[in-house]
Amino acid sequence: MSPDLNSLPPSVFGEAPAEAPRPANGGEQPNILYIMADQLAAPQLKMYNPDSQIKTPNLDRLAASAVQFDSAYCPSPLCAPSRMSMITGLLPMKIGAFDNASQISSEIPTYAHYLRAKGYHAALAGKMHFVGDQLHGYEQRLTSDIYPADFGWAVNWDEPDTRLEWYHNASSILQAGPCGRSNQLDYDEEVMYKSTQYLWDHVREGPKKRPFCLTVSLTHPHDPYTITKKYWNLYEDVDINLPKVRIPKDELDTHSKRLMKVCDLWDQDFTDDQIKRAKRAYYGSVSYVDDCIGRLLETLDDAGLADNTIVIFSGDHGDMLGERGLWYKMSYFESSVRVPLLVNYPKWFEPHRVSKNVSTLDILPTVCDLVGTKPSPYLPMDGVSMLPHLQGKEGHDEVFAEYTGEGTVRPLFMIRRGPWKYITCPADEPQLFNLARDPDELDNLARFRKIEPKTPEEQEAKEKFDQMKAEADARWDYDAITAEVFHSQRRRRVVWDALKLGSFTSWDFNPEDDGRQKYIRSTIPLDDLERRARFPFVDIYGAELKSSVVNSTRGG
Repeated sequence: MSPDLNSLPPSVFGEAPAEAPRPANGGEQPNILYIMADQLAAPQLKMYNPDSQIKTPNLDRLAASAVQFDSAYCPSPLCAPSRMSMITGLLPMKIGAFDNASQISSEIPTYAHYLRAKGYHAALAGKMHFVGDQLHGYEQRLTSDIYPADFGWAVNWDEPDTRLEWYHNASSILQAGPCGRSNQLDYDEEVMYKSTQYLWDHVREGPKKRPFCLTVSLTHPHDPYTITKKYWNLYEDVDINLPKVRIPKDELDTHSKRLMKVCDLWDQDFTDDQIKRAKRAYYGSVSYVDDCIGRLLETLDDAGLADNTIVIFSGDHGDMLGERGLWYKMSYFESSVRVPLLVNYPKWFEPHRVSKNVSTLDILPTVCDLVGTKPSPYLPMDGVSMLPHLQGKEGHDEVFAEYTGEGTVRPLFMIRRGPWKYITCPADEPQLFNLARDPDELDNLARFRKIEPKTPEEQEAKEKFDQMKAEADARWDYDAITAEVFHSQRRRRVVWDALKLGSFTSWDFNPEDDGRQKYIRSTIPLDDLERRARFPFVDIYGAELKSSVVNSTRGG
């Protein structure tokens, strides 16, 4: 007999915090629907920016009844490292999530493991960019990934001036515009079909079903910047705003200069029309994501799941969208590193806004609190529960981020606390911004480390720089991390070069889809099949049943 994981001692999974809300009168545990968008810049959204031109009615309605985090950040401004940190609650350097071809160990617990141990069915539909292990605790994966699960996208710091041919380039801007169909639309439509089908299958399982945690991870609005005419035409009469901050290339910081070169943008001078077309397609893609959110919320309503489902919405990182001349992500400027974050469950949490700095690292311990468990006290955890914030109490106000992907040649780190943002890299000049006074990040206050401050504000900046520099130097061993990144890149190149020779065995996930067990089959009584697949349930005379007493259609 399998062990009862819910009865394991607190030393393994921890106890529920006393202040965590619990289902009343022994009621059902809440389900969790976690919706992710890829490359969705928080500063571009209407719920954060009243001047936004993007049309997101479903997201705005969700935010109106949610706890909205106004200063949420990703732990790394790159797809895979950000996601690996999010699912584990650990910063990238602690788990070896160095770039988009990094493989984290299967022995590291994720939120899926903790939820399964609490009796949840943990499922994933869509992108997660796993390399190697394709489940990492999820009991069921409904789709394959849109990106490769191998070492083919590894970074090479040994050749810092060589541009990676497979990486972002100017084509996303030069070719921006409407389409009839695209690779990303094919993918997200499959994700949406499988996700809504999962919700319907769940509600038809009957009264003994487990609570679910369904993660729906869309690839939009990630570039290339193209979307169907339906969404492109939403902005036909909109004079798309040009980037607010424009900086000559030779005045950019060194990391931004490298990013422009690695993305093949350095020699490009985009016209205003090209920029507007790229942004228009991005806006349309965000509106497509908004429609997907609406479809999921509508399914929750129609299936009778809405009242007992916590809805979380966030993203993996943002997109610069031409600000400072930059596109895509990979930097610590706000449009790249800041992400949307909503937690919607009015049954427990009154709608309000949180201004403190939080991270998607914090999702794992928060979800654990919400379901009545905790991460193991014997394992490291960088994430901090946002439960106090959800309850309207004082909570933490700091974020750490790490980056070792494309465009840098040494580890790049960020500390965000209060109004301050500190950025440091052994290869670059440090940066310090006070976002309360300088939201566009135009005034690098790190200059006061070299010149005498003349005002109280300048003196404060100097003291803050000294303090945060000392903190960063104590937290990160730059040389040791650099060496480990080099070792990892070199090991993966050796393995990948060998695997490409001869017969190649893919690591990509191939979801099971057994057509023999679906729809009408001779081995299943037809009338019974139709009745069990119908929702709401009916008896043999067509009268609607008030309780779920019909067996599931899963498995035939």
